Amino acid sequence: MTAQVASSSLTAAQQTRLAALKLAVLSTEQRNQALEAIAGALESARDEIIKANVTDCEAAVVDGIAKPLYKRLQLDEHKLRDAIKGVRDVGKLADPVGHIQIHRELDTGLILKRVTCPLGVLGIIFEARPEAAIQIVSLAIKSGNGVILKCGKEAVRSCEAIVKAIKQGLGSTAVNPDVVQLLTTREETLELLKLDKYVDLIIPRGSNSFVRFVQENTRIPVLGHADGICHLYIDAAADIEKGVTIAVDAKTHYPAACNAIETMLVHALVAPTFLPKVATVLENMGVELRGDNRTRQILPNIASPSDWQTEYSDLILAVKIVDCLEEAIEHINNFGSKHTDAIITEDSNAAATFLALVNSAGVYHNCSTRFADGFRYGFGAEVGISTQQIPPRGPVGLEGLITYKYQVTGNGHIAADYTGADAKPFTHRDFNNT
Repeated sequence: MTAQVASSSLTAAQQTRLAALKLAVLSTEQRNQALEAIAGALESARDEIIKANVTDCEAAVVDGIAKPLYKRLQLDEHKLRDAIKGVRDVGKLADPVGHIQIHRELDTGLILKRVTCPLGVLGIIFEARPEAAIQIVSLAIKSGNGVILKCGKEAVRSCEAIVKAIKQGLGSTAVNPDVVQLLTTREETLELLKLDKYVDLIIPRGSNSFVRFVQENTRIPVLGHADGICHLYIDAAADIEKGVTIAVDAKTHYPAACNAIETMLVHALVAPTFLPKVATVLENMGVELRGDNRTRQILPNIASPSDWQTEYSDLILAVKIVDCLEEAIEHINNFGSKHTDAIITEDSNAAATFLALVNSAGVYHNCSTRFADGFRYGFGAEVGISTQQIPPRGPVGLEGLITYKYQVTGNGHIAADYTGADAKPFTHRDFNNT
């Protein structure tokens, strides 16, 4: 790694840190004004951004980009329009900064507060989805955080055009444009992972191996967003037509998305009825079904058994027949990625068991896994979907980008007065903040 690369990454991190410190103390109105300015600048730069994306897509095709990745890379007018709308939606959300979570008298004149505040500087390493840069920046600014972006190499031109517009928009506001930075090379990413003095959280969006690589090569806390191996379980008490409709949506609405299903589990009692119906629809839509031995006895023309740990991100669906709800839950917890899994059933007890025992960030009943999304949850946008066990979990919006600090105000109080034989008692009286 050259000294020039190390210097550029360090400079970007230092600039972002300084800008973030000033951003953190701006008012809600000032941050919302910045978001509106960003939305306006992106609208003005629409043609430039789409042109850059076309160039990225053409170059990616020459390089032999995989079909699922190509779909994520494409940024048409509709996607850009929705992303800009998302910026304005974030502006309408409640400010997560400055909330008093605890307001307590420790003793007369000695007051404790726990107050929400920004994390500081976020390092977001994401795949070839250029509109993700727009979503991430809007959430970062709303929550008072600086952000250093590293996009996939396929999306460099698109992201450069987007960040250029964002900075131009911020130039007319109280927010320093340095609060947003873009890195474009792998070498800069490796250097970024060393900058624990300036970066407070890394969010890598990519494969399990990539997330593990990041975790093993940095001292910065990492919020993992890895594979999306999502399941749909068709229970013995499922409404067959409802199951077909949901399965089709969960697989074909946007197969490259991380919340699309990759495996469908079907109870043996309904498999002879359900599988032929759903196979007819899915295969007509170009979906390749890959099943176990029992599935092939019902659908003899489907492909060989699949790897249950594969995220296809394409029109491919693994199918397995199970004998009971417990077997389905065991399979999901064993092979899933703790992303989003759903059950189709009219049995409320079976649904309750599934929702309680499936260990995933999102567990659904009688609806498509495609709802696992920050925008659809009303978060405005998301920086990613966390599959880790501890919070934040699932789509990470504003609440996942803040922390808190304890503020204590006294009037000459000293700890020695509260120890020993003549120790003063604490009052520990909570104030009503409503």
